Amino acid sequence: MGLFNKIFSKEKKEKLDSGLEKTKESFLSKLTRTVVGKSTVDAEVLDDLEEVLITSDVGVETTLKIIDRIENRVSKDKYIGTDELNTILKEEIAGLLEENNTTDAVEFTVPVQENGPHVIMVVGVNGVGKTTTIGKLSNQFKKAGKSVVLGAADTFRAAAVDQLIIWSERVGVPIVQQGMNADPASVAFDTLQSAKANNADVAIIDTAGRLHNKVNLMNELTKIKNVMGKVVPGAPHEILLVLDGSTGQNAFEQAKQFSLATEINALAITKLDGTAKGGVVIGISDQMKIPVKYIGVGEGIDDLQVFNKTEFVDSLFS
Repeated sequence: MGLFNKIFSKEKKEKLDSGLEKTKESFLSKLTRTVVGKSTVDAEVLDDLEEVLITSDVGVETTLKIIDRIENRVSKDKYIGTDELNTILKEEIAGLLEENNTTDAVEFTVPVQENGPHVIMVVGVNGVGKTTTIGKLSNQFKKAGKSVVLGAADTFRAAAVDQLIIWSERVGVPIVQQGMNADPASVAFDTLQSAKANNADVAIIDTAGRLHNKVNLMNELTKIKNVMGKVVPGAPHEILLVLDGSTGQNAFEQAKQFSLATEINALAITKLDGTAKGGVVIGISDQMKIPVKYIGVGEGIDDLQVFNKTEFVDSLFS
């Protein structure tokens, strides 16, 4: 635990532990039942472990990868005690996340762009916590000393615009909005012009999340991206997909659908504190090959954390 004490604040680690409590209790209780009365990791234990991982929403394909890795270790080492299983699982899951470009980070930072702000376009279906995540993200950037401008380009729902206005007032950052039914690309254009004129560090653009018509969604997101690039070359620099972790495998399906509509390069997984399905973080990262960048572990304004695979896995198995 020395590494964690050095890198992460005690408060942040405790919040993560608390946020993953339901997932951890569910997972570890299943794991305990798997190894009860067993001294070594054998075929029967691995079969039971496979069931534990799948029912913890890790996903079938990712589960099979983890089991395969453990089987290889068992065949090499010949004898692995069940008391070592926790440690082995931690190492193999952390290894999977490492392979998926999920790198450890400890604070909210963005690269400095030469021609304007760092632009984040946020996508996700209604109800996953997209607008709330934007509000919390802007709060964290502001606390880190970054100037932020929000763009309310989810103009198909009045509630989305109103909610983002409330968050901008709560956090104390400017917002560009044209009300309901405005052209989303126009809002994005104005947002980046404003951010650029005011030398903002970050511009965060909210977008509509309608999956019932993928063609329209794809066309709309492409239009917004093209307009952004005219104001700030290379924008958007980040396309962040927000997923509700409590929906388990449904979140994975949403990730697949959105990846068909636009080039997602970062994930935020919310509502992990209210679910026992936190294993979905591992499966989505592995299957989508997209790094998880942020996780939501509570309802408070400071309860959005930069995702760190080391502390996540430690909290899950400690």
